[in-house]
Amino acid sequence: MNDSEASDANVLAGHILATIHPSWRTILTDGGAEPALDTVVHQVAQRILDGEQVQPAPENILRALSHPADDTRVLILGQDPYPTPGHAVGLSFSSAPQTRPLPKSLQNIYTEYQDDLGHDRPQSADLTPWTDNGVMLLNRVLTVSEGQAGSHRGLGWEAVTEAVVNHLATRPIAAILWGKQAQEVADVIGRDRCVLSPHPSPLSAYRGFFGSHPFTRANGILEAQGVAAVDWDLAGQDTGQKNNAVTGRTVLHGTAPLWENGDAC
Repeated sequence: MNDSEASDANVLAGHILATIHPSWRTILTDGGAEPALDTVVHQVAQRILDGEQVQPAPENILRALSHPADDTRVLILGQDPYPTPGHAVGLSFSSAPQTRPLPKSLQNIYTEYQDDLGHDRPQSADLTPWTDNGVMLLNRVLTVSEGQAGSHRGLGWEAVTEAVVNHLATRPIAAILWGKQAQEVADVIGRDRCVLSPHPSPLSAYRGFFGSHPFTRANGILEAQGVAAVDWDLAGQDTGQKNNAVTGRTVLHGTAPLWENGDAC
């Protein structure tokens, strides 16, 4: 790598790191995870510049850590981002509002959402309303190579997300842990504060995910700790469409990559 390439990687890494909320940066520093964060972000930045199609987009890689740390009341822990192009948005189980068809795991989550809460079935893959209401949608691994599930496991993200979980375990929290990999952190958080069930994947949902009532159980765990329940209603989610004020037509929309907007590196 020459000096110019190193400089480009530093610039892109800086843009990625700038998306993390300062409170989480402080927590990761105090927890000794900042060197691991800097290292893995620089590795991912270099891979992107070398032409690897990395998901999600750079501006979304650390999106799960973009809210103040003290806002988090519920953790939903996933594995790694969707490898399908355009599906990953930096939030576990969530996807771009315009994603059609919805990921199969998310379709099953919505079935349980209806049965557990009695709300109408959501029409979009956007779970942003949950993150705005104190739910952290965190993957254990925050990036993936397009089309290759699990390809960035062992790259270094695990040390970062472990530090996040360790911090959350010191605070009032409810954790929804779907599947064996997520449940590896149950003892760290405390099993009495966790909702444990099979993964919502079509391969396992009928083995105990359906009927597990994760949302009302999580709220019960919060209320037992004297913490306000989460409003799980997704009625205000982005459907992936907006009205064009000039033409009156409905258009799909998305987020421009870092290098296509005013913050181009």
